[in-house]
Amino acid sequence: MKSKIFMGLLFLSLMVMSCNDGKNKQEKAPMRVKTEVVKSTSEGASQTYVGIVEEREGTAVSFTSMGVVRHMLVSEGQAVSRGQLIADMDDTQARNMLAVAESGMNQANDALQRYGMLHDNGSLPEVRWVEIQSKVQQAESQLAIAQKNLADCQLRAPVSGIIGKKNINAGETAMPSVAVVTILDISSVKVKISVPESEIKQIDSNTTSIIDVEAAGKQVKGGLIEKGVQADALTHTYPVRINVENADRKLLPGMVANVQLGHGNSETAAIPTLPVTSVQKKTDGSLFVWVVDADNTAHRKTITIGQTMGTRIAITNGITDGQRVVTEGYQKLSEGTKVVY
Repeated sequence: MKSKIFMGLLFLSLMVMSCNDGKNKQEKAPMRVKTEVVKSTSEGASQTYVGIVEEREGTAVSFTSMGVVRHMLVSEGQAVSRGQLIADMDDTQARNMLAVAESGMNQANDALQRYGMLHDNGSLPEVRWVEIQSKVQQAESQLAIAQKNLADCQLRAPVSGIIGKKNINAGETAMPSVAVVTILDISSVKVKISVPESEIKQIDSNTTSIIDVEAAGKQVKGGLIEKGVQADALTHTYPVRINVENADRKLLPGMVANVQLGHGNSETAAIPTLPVTSVQKKTDGSLFVWVVDADNTAHRKTITIGQTMGTRIAITNGITDGQRVVTEGYQKLSEGTKVVY
C-alpha cells in the first residue's frame, strides 16, 4: 500500500516538474516583433504637399461702353502683347458722333478767326469775344470725347500675357466693365498649397522647396514664400504660395504640382526619424523606444524628439544610425526580453 502511494506521489511530482519546465521554456521563447534600422536622412525633414499652379497676376479686360462685338481676335491660351488688338465693336454711332464733333470744331475755329479780326480792331465787345473763345473750348472738349469714344470701340491688351478665359464672342453685346477676356501674367507663377495648422509654424519666407509639375515635365526650385494668415474654417489649413520663375511659359494655371517643402532657412541636416507609434512614454513623462542589441535582447532607450513629419518623428538625441528599433509588437516587451524579427 505504501509502495503504491509513493509511486503515485512520484508520478505527480514528475508531472508538475514537466509542466513547470514547459512553462519556463514558453516564457523564455523569443517574442516576435517588427523592427527598423535607424538611418538618418534629410528627406525626413521635409513634407510633401499637392499644389495648384496660379498666375502671378490676372487682368480682366473690358469695354468702357455698351456695344455689339464685331470681331473677336484672340482665343483662350493665346499669347498677347501689350497694346495688341483683342476685339472691336460696331463703331457706327461713334463715327457719327465724331463727325458731328469735327463739324462743331470747324465752326468754332471759323468764328474765332472771323471775330478775331474785329476784336483786334476794337470793334467787338470783350464779352462777345470771351463767349466765342468759350465755344471753341467746348468744341475741343466734345471732339476729344468723340475721338476717345471711337478709340474705345477697339479693345487692346493693357498688359502682356496669355488669354485665360474668353467670356464674349463676336455678335454678342458687351457691357461696360464686364470682362471680355482675362489676361494672365505667367512670366512667373505661384504654386498654392494648403498647410495644416500644426505645420504652418515650421514655414517661413525662405523655406526651401522643390516643385515637380508632371504635366509640364518640369522640376524646379521654389522661390520666396507667401504665407497666409487666415485658416480655412473647415479644414484648418493655411494657404501658402510659392513664387516660381517661368521664363519658358511651360507652367500654366491649373496644373497640379507635387511640392516637397523643407523646414528651415537653409539646407536641412540629416537626422534620424522613426514611426510616431514606436515612441513610448514612461510614468515620469520621459520618452523611450525599444532597441534590439546584437544578442537580440530588447532594452529601453531614453530619447528626445523633434518635429513631427506626417507619420514619423525626428529623434534629436538617444539613438544613432545602425541601431535596430522595435516598431511593432513592443506591447509585451520587458527589459532583456529575447526577440526575433
